[in-house]
Amino acid sequence: MFSKLAVFVLAVVPVALTAVTRQAPGFVNPANGGGSMLIDAGNGLGEPMNVIISGQSSNQILNEDGIINYARAIGFSTECFGIHLGNPFSANLGDGHGPVNQTVELRQDYGDAGVGTCLESLIGGNHFRVYFQNGPSADTGAAFLAVSKEKPATDNHDIVTDGYDIGRDELVAAAVGTTSFGGITYSTSAQNVSGLLPVGSNGVNHGIALDGIATVLTVIVQ
Repeated sequence: MFSKLAVFVLAVVPVALTAVTRQAPGFVNPANGGGSMLIDAGNGLGEPMNVIISGQSSNQILNEDGIINYARAIGFSTECFGIHLGNPFSANLGDGHGPVNQTVELRQDYGDAGVGTCLESLIGGNHFRVYFQNGPSADTGAAFLAVSKEKPATDNHDIVTDGYDIGRDELVAAAVGTTSFGGITYSTSAQNVSGLLPVGSNGVNHGIALDGIATVLTVIVQ
């Protein structure tokens, strides 16, 4: 009797373990929780969160330090000498937190993670703001990125023509595949998703039209 019971217990344990390790959704559409895929630019208009790092990525990058190191692996870094000019933009990710300011803003580093962003601040380039979906009603851990390519400081860092779509595409091109920084290697895959963002320029900052595509990245630490 005892030996048969032992065999039965061993047989059902793997089933229980499989259920415990099931992953959460990669992200939740902010609109489902009363949020928006457009961040608040402070002037009644919005800018798109056009790249999402899925919550099914390695946990190691789904926090501020982790995403900064990942950014350095794909050609971005923190702002020049840590100085940020201008006000932060807020976003409502529909996760129960309501509007929250950006966690960090990262800029193209032109091949120098130390001081390269100073050049971006001067001549323009790609940059993005980061927001984490981690509230009580949608705790996916996903990182929503508002990516855009901007003009030089002499043009007040306005966004270039088609700069939201261009910025997204340039970031994704740099990210997909295998990259590394600081002794950490990443493998990134991408999938384009329509229906999250609007098509056109209605309500979009600078009157720049969007193609309506958000790209979802899944990043795995090797």
